[in-house]
Amino acid sequence: MKLLIAFSLLIVLIIFQEQISCFSLNIPASPGYYQDGDFVIGGLFSLRVTAGDTRSRFGFTDTIHIPEYVYGDLTKHYQHMLAMVFAIEKINKDPNILFNMTLGFSLFNVDFIEMKAVESSVSLLSGESPPIPNYSCRPEKTDKLVAVIGGISTGISTQISQILSLYNVPQISYAPFDHSLGTRVQLQSPYQFPVHTTALYQGIIQLLLYFTWVWVGLVVPDDMRGELFLRDITEEMTNHGLCVAFAEKVPEFPAKDTVNRELFMERFTLTHVIVAFGDTYSLLRFVYNIFCNTPFGNIWITTSDWDITTLSFQQNLGYTYFGGGLSFFVHMDEILGFKDFLRDVQPRKYPHDIFIQDVWSILFECPYFEQHGIRELSQCEQNGSLSTRPLHVWDMNTSPMSYKVHAAVYAIAQALHEELSLRVEGGSLHKAPLPWKLHPFLQKGQLRRNTNEASMNKEVWTTELDIFNYQSLQSGTKAQVKVGEFVFGSHSVQHLSLNDKLITWGEHHSQTPLSVCSQSCPFGYRKTPIEGKPFCCYDCIPCPDGEIANETDMDQCIKCPEDQYPNKQRNQCLPKIMAFLSHEDTLGALLVCTAISLSAFAAMILGLFIHYRDTPIVRANNRNLSYLLLVSLMLCFFCSLIFIGQPGTVTCVLRQMIFGVVFSIAVSAILAKTFIVVVAFKSIKPRSTLQMWIVTRLSITIVCCGSIIQVCICAVWLGTYPPFPDVDMHSEFGHIILCCNEGSTLAFYCVLGYLGFLASLSLLIAFLVRRLPDSFNEAKTITFSMLVFCSVWISFIPTYLSSTGKTMVAVEIFCILASSAGLLGCMFLPKCYVILLRSGDHSRKKVFK
Repeated sequence: MKLLIAFSLLIVLIIFQEQISCFSLNIPASPGYYQDGDFVIGGLFSLRVTAGDTRSRFGFTDTIHIPEYVYGDLTKHYQHMLAMVFAIEKINKDPNILFNMTLGFSLFNVDFIEMKAVESSVSLLSGESPPIPNYSCRPEKTDKLVAVIGGISTGISTQISQILSLYNVPQISYAPFDHSLGTRVQLQSPYQFPVHTTALYQGIIQLLLYFTWVWVGLVVPDDMRGELFLRDITEEMTNHGLCVAFAEKVPEFPAKDTVNRELFMERFTLTHVIVAFGDTYSLLRFVYNIFCNTPFGNIWITTSDWDITTLSFQQNLGYTYFGGGLSFFVHMDEILGFKDFLRDVQPRKYPHDIFIQDVWSILFECPYFEQHGIRELSQCEQNGSLSTRPLHVWDMNTSPMSYKVHAAVYAIAQALHEELSLRVEGGSLHKAPLPWKLHPFLQKGQLRRNTNEASMNKEVWTTELDIFNYQSLQSGTKAQVKVGEFVFGSHSVQHLSLNDKLITWGEHHSQTPLSVCSQSCPFGYRKTPIEGKPFCCYDCIPCPDGEIANETDMDQCIKCPEDQYPNKQRNQCLPKIMAFLSHEDTLGALLVCTAISLSAFAAMILGLFIHYRDTPIVRANNRNLSYLLLVSLMLCFFCSLIFIGQPGTVTCVLRQMIFGVVFSIAVSAILAKTFIVVVAFKSIKPRSTLQMWIVTRLSITIVCCGSIIQVCICAVWLGTYPPFPDVDMHSEFGHIILCCNEGSTLAFYCVLGYLGFLASLSLLIAFLVRRLPDSFNEAKTITFSMLVFCSVWISFIPTYLSSTGKTMVAVEIFCILASSAGLLGCMFLPKCYVILLRSGDHSRKKVFK
C-alpha cells in the first residue's frame, strides 16, 4: 500500500513538473494565428526579410532578446496565408468533404529565418510559443495536427522537415521544386509540387530565338538549383546557337556580399538581356546590388518564382529596373471566388489575425505602435480594399505560390476524406486522427516526395506556360499583361505564340532591343571567329572573289555558278555577259579597218610593181619573189580578219593554220631573196644566164620547202589536237569570253618557232652580206625588216601569255598586222620611192657599177 502511494505521488510530481516547465518557458515569441477545428493544418510562411536573433531559445528563461531589423516587407506574401484561410473556409462550408467535421489552422511567420522555422515547427508539435521540445503542453491543439504546409524556400523546407519527419507528420512544401531536397532530409522528405523543367528551358530558348537574342547573361542563386539550371540551360543554348555572356551566382541574403562592383557594372551594361532563375528571397542580394549600382536598359526573362514587380528596398522604383521584363508562369486556372474573398479582407473581419495588422499598416501607410512585438494600428482605413493597392505591394491575381498553397490544402482535405471514409466503414470515426496515415493518400496525387518518383503520369501530357510582360498602362498603373504562351508536349512538340504589339520594353527601349556580342554581318560579308571568345563573337570580312552572302550572319559565302558573277555588293549573282572580239567593238572595228587598209596598200604596191615590171629596180629584185611576197603579205593582212568575230569550229581551225602557212610563205620568200642577193653578188658573174636560172630555181625550191614544212606541222596539229571553240569563265570579271582553245599548245609554239627559225636564218644571212654596193643593197632592207619582224614576235610571247580574253586575241592580231606592215614597209617602200621619184636616174650600168 505504501509502495502504491509513493508511486502515485511520483506521477503527480512529474506531471506538476511538466506544467511548471511549460509555463516557465511560455515567453511570447514568434506568435501565430490560430483557428480551432477538428483537424488542424499548420502553415509556415515568410512575410518579411529580417535580421535579428536567430539562436534557439529552447530551455532559457533569461535570454536577451535582440531586436529584429526589417530589411523589407514582402506584403504580397500575405496572399499565401489568405489562400490557405480561403481554402479552409470553403472546405468547412462543404459538409461532404470531412463528414461534418472542420478544419482549423495554425499559421506562423518565420521571416526566411531557418531557426524561426525550427521553433515554429516545434511550436506546432508542443502547442506553445516558444516551444517545448518533446512536450505537448496543449494536447487539444497538438493532437489535432494532421499536416503542415511550408516553407517558401529549400533551406526552410529542409529545417521544417528535420523536425516533422521525426513525428511522421506530412509536410507539403510550396517552395520552388528542388531535386536535391530529398537528399538533404535524412528521414522523410516533404512533398513538392512537380514542375516540368524541360518545358521551362525550351520556352526560354524559343523566346530568345524568337527575338534573336544570342548574347545572354544568366543569374542564378549560389546553390544546387542554380548549378543544375546553369548546366542544363547552357547546354540547350549551345545546341541552339546561343551564347552565355556571363553567369552570375548570387549568395543568399544575408550572406556576405562578394560581388565585384566593377565587373558587375561591366556585365550588366554590355549585356542587354538577362535570364534570371531563382525566387524572390534567393535573389534578394542581387536586387540590392542592382539598386546600388543602377544599371539601366536590361530586359529580364524570369520565372514566376521571382516577382520582378517587387523591389523590396525601394518598391516604387521596381518598374525603372525591371520594366519590360518577360516572365514565365505555369498556366493556372482561376481559383473561383478567391478575388472576391480578397476584396472583402479587412482587419475588423479577422480580429485574431495578427499578421493583417502589419500588412495593412504597410499597404495603407498607417501609423502604428508595437505592443509585445505585435504591431497595433492606431489610425488606419479599416474599410480599405486590397484591390486599390498598387502592383508593387499587392496583386489581386492569384500568385503561383498561393495557388500551390490552395492546392496543398485541398490535397490534405482529400487525403483526410479518404482516410475518414475508411474509418466510417470501420466504425471508428470518433478516434483521434493519425497524421502518418495520410501518407498513402497524399502519394496518390500529383505530389512528389523524392527524385526517384515520377513527376507525372506516363500518359501523354502537355505543359502550358503563360508569358507575362511587366508594363505601365496608359492610366499610369503597373500591371503584368499576358502577351503569349508556350506549349510543350510529351513528344517534344512545342509551340510559341507571342503578340508583339502588346509587348512594351520599359522606359529605356522604344523598340525590340538587340542582344548580340558582335553586330550582324551585312550582305556580302561572312563571319570569322575571334580567337579566345565564344562563337557568338566574331568579325565580319568581305566575301572573296566569285562568292556572295545573300543573308546576314552567314558562316560561309556562297560561290556563284560559273556562268554568273557577284555584283559589287557581293550579295547577288548576276548572269555573265557573253564577250568576244566582235566587229562592232571599237577595238575590233579599228583592227578591221587597219587590216583592210594595209591589204589595200599592199595591193597598190603589187600593182605598182606589175606596172613597172620592166624597170631595172623591179627586175633586179627578182620580181617573181616580190610578187609572191606581196601576195603573201596581203593574205597575212586578210588572215587577221578571221580572228575577229564569234569563234566557231571552222574559224578556230583556220585562223592559226592560215596564219602559220601564209607567214611561212612570206618569210620563205624573204629567205629566198636573201639567198639570191648573196649568190648574185658573191658567186655569179655578170651576164651569166645559166647560173641565174639555177639561182632562180633554187629560190623557188626554198620557198616551197619552207612552206611545205609549215604545212606538215599544221597537218600534224590538225590530226592530233586541233583548235576548238571554248569559253573562258574566269579571265574577265562578269564576262564569259568566247575564245578558241589552241588545242595543242606545243603545236602552236612549234608554228611560231618555225617562223622564228626562218626569220632568224634570213636575218643572219642578210646581216653577213649587209656591206654590198650602196647603189643597190637589198640586204640592208632585209636585215632591217627581219629585225622588225623578230622584235614584234619576240615581244608577242610574254604579252600574249599575260593577256586574257579579248585582249589576247587583239594582241595576236596586232602582232600579225605589225610584223606584216614592217615587212611591207621595210622591203618595198624604198623601192616604191625609187620607182616613182627616181626611175629616170637609174640604169643597169649604174646599178651594177
